Amino acid sequence: MPQPTMAPHHLSPETYNFIFLTARLERDFCLQWRSPGPAPILWDFATPHPPSSPMVPMDIPPLAGRTVAMSFCALPVSYLLNQVSAFSQPLFVVLTSALILGLLFLAVYSLSHGEITYDPLYAVFVIFSFTSVVDLVIALQEDGYMMGFMDFYTKEGEPYLRTAHGIFICYWDGTVHYLLYLTMAGAIRKRKRYRNLGLYWLGSFAMSILVFLPGNILGKYSSEMRPTFFLAILYMLVPCWAGVRIFNQSRAPTSYTPDMVQEEQKKSLFQRPADLALIVYLIFAALFTVFRGLVVLDCPTDACFIYIYQYEPYLRDPVAYPKLQMLMYLFYALPFYCLAAYALAFPGCSWLPDWALVFAGAIGQAQFSHMGASMHMRTPFTYRVPEDTWATFFLSNLLLALGPHLLAFRCLWRPAFFLHAALPSSPQDQDKKQQ
Repeated sequence: MPQPTMAPHHLSPETYNFIFLTARLERDFCLQWRSPGPAPILWDFATPHPPSSPMVPMDIPPLAGRTVAMSFCALPVSYLLNQVSAFSQPLFVVLTSALILGLLFLAVYSLSHGEITYDPLYAVFVIFSFTSVVDLVIALQEDGYMMGFMDFYTKEGEPYLRTAHGIFICYWDGTVHYLLYLTMAGAIRKRKRYRNLGLYWLGSFAMSILVFLPGNILGKYSSEMRPTFFLAILYMLVPCWAGVRIFNQSRAPTSYTPDMVQEEQKKSLFQRPADLALIVYLIFAALFTVFRGLVVLDCPTDACFIYIYQYEPYLRDPVAYPKLQMLMYLFYALPFYCLAAYALAFPGCSWLPDWALVFAGAIGQAQFSHMGASMHMRTPFTYRVPEDTWATFFLSNLLLALGPHLLAFRCLWRPAFFLHAALPSSPQDQDKKQQ
């Protein structure tokens, strides 16, 4: 490295050399950050780490600026379509919606052919970011914060989006899903890992579809089906295809040695207080899930009668969304609670970290929509949560939403307990490796 020929008279040569070297290191770091290679290590919860480290390092993908620009095209498009009187017919609404999505796909394909070739889910995330902005506009318009954008769609396209449940799934899609789409699209552009974010999105998206679409058929809006409903059915195919691709992505490499894994898995449950607390939570969550399932199945006991009239009268709402939500919990969440408690007690259940993320996304979306709809003004007054039991309802449902996220955090924070313990190599194998 060339040394400076002159130094200021008020600095010693050693101080000047230190400043010079620091500047060179800072410049090299900035060049590495801007280079197309791997970015500096930041913090995330996807890569396994030694038990001594407090967090898990991983590259955090940047947001996709081009995706943001394309998604905000939904604002002028929805405003212009709302001014055309021809879109008061349901058939025109569904045809126009299909045409816009088709044109959007062609635009994404022509502008980002390399990203789609690398990962076809890039096109899905960009198109869904467009629909997320549309959903956010619908929610804001139904709550009176905007006017003149999506009236034609909520009247002639999907009138069930005007329900309290529909408004809150639009809020969730326009905020949480939107940020996930931007982040995952940015990860694809930078050729970075997004598997954990994809699993969380998969659970959230699947839960919203599995409750919303059957609720439209079984609830009081079943007589107001429009052709756009069949367009929404195609959304059910997306989680299946996307889930297969996301699960097939390689996991982040682990830094655990077999000795670390064996040492962690030798600990008893009482030596792992966090796991013990999670197991206790899972037991209470399973009991609460069974209880609410019995409530929506018209259990004649006094406890069920008191609960449905004094704590969650929204479960009696004829829109059918709350009943379907409780049945989804009963048939899908309850088995997961039991299996997760088993995986926390016995080592080697390598499936839990992935499915904990999926489950956290599903419960997060479900509880957000259920809690919001229970207190929204669009819900009839007789089905809203009473004021004197509001605190009990809010705290119990908030704990039910936070628990799966704590479980997912624990699984990704210290995953050694869930890894398959490698068998120790024999002396003969070690001699062969040395030879």
